[in-house]
Amino acid sequence: MLRSDGEEPSDPSGHEARWTSDQVLALAPDAASRKAGSRLGAAGPWSDAGTSGAGAVWGLCKGSGGKPYRTAVDTTGPAYSCSCPSRKFPCKHALGLLLLWAVDTAAVPVGAPPEWAGEWLESRRGRSEGGRSGAGEGRSGRAADPEAARRRAERRAERITAGAVELEQRLADLLRGGLAAAERSGYGLWEETAARMVDAQAPGLAARVRELGAIPGSGPGWPVRLLEECALTHLLDAAWLGVGGLPEPLAATVRARVGLSSPATGRPVRDRWLVLAQYDAPDGKLTTRRIWVHGRDSGRIALLLSFGAAGRAPQLALPVGTVIEAELTPYPGGGQLRAELGERLGSPVPCRTPPPGGPVSAALDAYGRALLDDPWLDAWPVTLTEVIPVPHGEGWQLADAAGGAALPVSAAALARPGLWRLVALSGGGPVTVFGECGHRGVTPLAAWSAEDPGAVALV
Repeated sequence: MLRSDGEEPSDPSGHEARWTSDQVLALAPDAASRKAGSRLGAAGPWSDAGTSGAGAVWGLCKGSGGKPYRTAVDTTGPAYSCSCPSRKFPCKHALGLLLLWAVDTAAVPVGAPPEWAGEWLESRRGRSEGGRSGAGEGRSGRAADPEAARRRAERRAERITAGAVELEQRLADLLRGGLAAAERSGYGLWEETAARMVDAQAPGLAARVRELGAIPGSGPGWPVRLLEECALTHLLDAAWLGVGGLPEPLAATVRARVGLSSPATGRPVRDRWLVLAQYDAPDGKLTTRRIWVHGRDSGRIALLLSFGAAGRAPQLALPVGTVIEAELTPYPGGGQLRAELGERLGSPVPCRTPPPGGPVSAALDAYGRALLDDPWLDAWPVTLTEVIPVPHGEGWQLADAAGGAALPVSAAALARPGLWRLVALSGGGPVTVFGECGHRGVTPLAAWSAEDPGAVALV
């Protein structure tokens, strides 16, 4: 039985609702971990498994050595502890334990944690509470020199301005010599320019330059795409060079686009946040995890970012299709949806109600309005209701069930197995799809069907 808002209630004893297998597997840092964790999702390798019913799960997993691995999970984070040597978070043992907890109540009964698990849980929650109470003291207790900070900011702004001027000259030379020269010169010149943008402390400009260098090798039609991206890069350069005369929300967006970081300074929003999607984007030495959430009461959509060094998954992970009560603080900038996750109240609770949405035309309107605030926006989060995935030429599109409009599925999504999960979920019928809509089409990230309204992760 569901509550009126689609969230699963706790059981009569006050224990939390257990997650689904799909929600657990959505936490996996990669496909290999998902496969290995699935093999450990049965009772066979586990002993002394249990749950507190209030956010803690633990168990001993038989490994290749003489001692079993001690695995514990705090689902209010979620956070993980395992004595195995894996550097992945969560490791396969944590995934297997959560899968067992999700599907086999008898194998993971409610009880008191053993000493080793209890010590970890107490130390973790003690650190969390200490961090919240001491955060403000740390900021106020360490006196910052505002004058020194101002001088550092001015010096960095001067370096970025010099980099923007140099990049403008590079673009002018390219257009003067003709776009065909970009294919002959190869990627090396662009990489050299990107390195100078890094030296200028403008990582956002460096990323755009690297994208420009990759376009000539991207297939038919590349000159048009290169001209479009050159125009957007020129627009960003011009905006930075005149940032002092821009309205503050747009100025904040420009600063963020060139790579100047700023703290989350908006008014905190406490809500019950539905986790819509989670996926990782590796970029050289860094892995960026993007988590989309929707406020059940406020109606706001927010983007949570988490970062991990090469070879290590980001720490923050939230199960897709669950609701977590928490406080989010927005970052500045016109049209910016990024927020910082603050205090969390309780464990994520499964939810079987999709977010509100609309037809394809409403998604296109939303993306168009967002471009007014951020012209460099690649995509915008949208929820499409009553759409059907249908083949179109050599690709696919999401078409309104009632007819009238359709959105092409992006090339990136066509190469992922999630597209076939979406097709199977639909079975030719209408579904609700959450994804990112942009000039390259729509990238489906999660879906809900009328027959089984639980969220299905597509990435």
